[in-house]
Amino acid sequence: MAHGSAADAAEAPLLPSPAAPRRNMFAFFCSTLASMTTILMGYNLALMSGAELFMREDLGLTDEQVEVLSGSMNVFMLASILAAGWTADLAGRRATLVLSNAFLTAGALAMSLGGGFATLMAARFVTSLGAGFALVVAPVYAAEIAPASARGLLASMVDLFITGGILLSYVSNLALAGLPLHLGWRAMFAVGVLPPAILAAGVLAMPESPRWLALRGRDADARAVLARTSDSPAEADLRLDEIRRTAASAASPESGAGGGLWSELRAGPSAMTRRILVNVLALFAFQQASGIDAIVLYSPLVFKKAGIESTSAALAATIAMGAVKTLAILVATSLSDRLGRRPLLLASTAGIAASLAVLGIALFVTPTTTVSTAVCVAAVMAFVTAFSVGLGPLAPTYGAEILPLRLRAQGTSLGIAANRLTCGVLSMTFISLANAISMSGCFFLYASTAVAAWVFVYIRLPETKGRTLEGMEELFAK
Repeated sequence: MAHGSAADAAEAPLLPSPAAPRRNMFAFFCSTLASMTTILMGYNLALMSGAELFMREDLGLTDEQVEVLSGSMNVFMLASILAAGWTADLAGRRATLVLSNAFLTAGALAMSLGGGFATLMAARFVTSLGAGFALVVAPVYAAEIAPASARGLLASMVDLFITGGILLSYVSNLALAGLPLHLGWRAMFAVGVLPPAILAAGVLAMPESPRWLALRGRDADARAVLARTSDSPAEADLRLDEIRRTAASAASPESGAGGGLWSELRAGPSAMTRRILVNVLALFAFQQASGIDAIVLYSPLVFKKAGIESTSAALAATIAMGAVKTLAILVATSLSDRLGRRPLLLASTAGIAASLAVLGIALFVTPTTTVSTAVCVAAVMAFVTAFSVGLGPLAPTYGAEILPLRLRAQGTSLGIAANRLTCGVLSMTFISLANAISMSGCFFLYASTAVAAWVFVYIRLPETKGRTLEGMEELFAK
């Protein structure tokens, strides 16, 4: 069967060229709305940092219970992260995003009504299911709906919205702290009930991913979506032709891929598929092994170790760090389609290694001085900036780009599972590791990991800027 023939081109809806900017805005709208679901992940993940102060006294929670409630999301998310690829392939990207928002709404409501540790843990699990689905499917949908010219920008917004959610949780902690003890923390969680319900309604107004439609043989529907999300009618035809070829290849008996990722792994993946999967898993793991969660979760401890005695001053420095992180992600989203993924990843990992080494040196100074404290704060700001202009937002973008269509959703879920496992190990070992080798030693260790990440990017990751998703396999065919 010949694809992309003159007859196919004649059938394509040729929209007038003035409509092209509106098509780009439509792709921007769809990708943004899908990515916004991850705001609630960031919000719920960080909200416990302030809410637990009130929950502990109101419900009589122990330190161990608070620690489990705070850290359980990374573990609970694995259930939906591993199921998200299969769900997105079966029900569609859009339906999975709606399901994610439903879990987030139910989880936030249950948290606000919780009366004890067991009910709060159950509510935390429900919230985590929604967060896991969003974390996998949002970047996949954004990558598949976006034209090649804007894919870096649109697919990297997930990290921006996660960080925005973290900042919103800090604002919520501060704004609602003055309420009565038994109402304040409940109100903090209740704030998260309505937004996912509104987002779910918005997601229903979005089109399904054209690549998912093509995999289901719905070429007319896929063509209609591409006509609205491509930069030109010619690009829409080209994208549909490449999607058809890739879908036909994925469905052929010779491909051995009819059962998805797990069937292909059991059957013995090709060298190219193996190479791509190793790159995805390593990139996602390196993102967290860089030490970002040690900074995000334990920055008050780091700042106090550096000589900032006041708790309020340490928290203010943490909020400033979050603001810097958000601004840096905005820079990354604006540059990834101009400079490319590879230069930003190389610059990011180099910056991470250098800033962590400086942070380790600053923390090694005893007793602390005004200069060492200032250097420590500057190094932390430099670290989150370096992380957020490359490795943070571009790991999910790059992973979603290079995975073949037949494996994209399931492969992304596997990569994010590796990411969350690495995050869990790092976040649950930082304090004990710091006690064993010193906090300074921890950051020297993370700096060495960042050096390894730079070498990995330089040797293993080719540039993907401007390529169609269907053309990515050519990069790894040799």
